[in-house]
Amino acid sequence: MSNNAPNDTATLANSSRSDAPKRVRVWDPLVRIFHWSLVAGFATAFIVEDDLLGVHVWAGYLVLALISVRLIWGLIGTRHARFSDFVRGPGAVLAYLRDVVRLRAPRYLGHNPAGGAMIVLLLISVAATGISGLALYGAEEFAGPLAGVMRGLPPFLGEVLEETHEVLANVSLGLILIHVAGVLASSLLHHENLIGGMISGYKRQEME
Repeated sequence: MSNNAPNDTATLANSSRSDAPKRVRVWDPLVRIFHWSLVAGFATAFIVEDDLLGVHVWAGYLVLALISVRLIWGLIGTRHARFSDFVRGPGAVLAYLRDVVRLRAPRYLGHNPAGGAMIVLLLISVAATGISGLALYGAEEFAGPLAGVMRGLPPFLGEVLEETHEVLANVSLGLILIHVAGVLASSLLHHENLIGGMISGYKRQEME
């Protein structure tokens, strides 16, 4: 047997490691904690509804608190957490979606233009759901931070608030499902696990 065999094996191993794509941290801990906590908070509120009103309300408080922190972090946070890194105009979003249909959409280290637009829509929709829930809680239960404002409203306005809250919750759920579909499609298109990236914070570095 050649005495060079161990060296050849080591060389192959080193070569394999050097050929492996380099991974870099993209999502900081706050972004990841926000993301999965928002998933848990919205899912809890949506599932329990009025059957466990206390749980529903506190899940709503959590969601609104998380969104407030995320809005601040979107201005002062790390590079890929900032809105300036991923919020694009309608033209850029539509151009990206056309490229997705043609299976030639470019890869982004952070959020792509369509993903950025979806994040903005989700923040608005989920926040509106939470705020309408606060108003409804104040009007029907005379509790919560908006109780003083909502006290004494005509009964029909309470019904309008209830319908609005329910519609917004369903719209938010629909956007979440579209978001998940987009993540899965992008993962397949670029051969990477975007869900895993939001757990670990790391993605491969090189662009396509």
